[in-house]
Amino acid sequence: MTGAVALLLTVQLAATAAMVAIIWFVQLVHYPLLARVGSSEFVAYETANTRRTAWVVGPPMLAEAVTAVIILLDRPGRVSAALAAAGVACLLLLWVSTGLVQSPLHGRLSRGRDLTLIRRLVVTNWVRTVLWSLRLLIAAAMLLGAGRPHG
Repeated sequence: MTGAVALLLTVQLAATAAMVAIIWFVQLVHYPLLARVGSSEFVAYETANTRRTAWVVGPPMLAEAVTAVIILLDRPGRVSAALAAAGVACLLLLWVSTGLVQSPLHGRLSRGRDLTLIRRLVVTNWVRTVLWSLRLLIAAAMLLGAGRPHG
């Protein structure tokens, strides 16, 4: 495996691992605790939370997307086409879920505390938690597969 391929696959793995750590924290700690924020503080909290979270998740999500597309379009020889396609498919589903489900829920929550919406956010976020966990396995398999000897 060349240095460039190793770097590409390592950046993808690191970005995905960062997102997996973030999403599991969000799923098990952060989103459930939204229900504990008082009504009078909730709008300010949710607005600040959404703005600050974007700065944390933006760089790894961008790195993950760029590396996954590069791997799909200019696939290193020992990286399985199926794994490259599966990785991008997971990302597309993640972005669709984020854009069509979680982001709108956050938008509605930014107008006021609603325990039903918070519960829906927790439940629907399992889709992203599972998909990012699967992406981590895919990214690791790509790196391991690319490093295997010929033959």
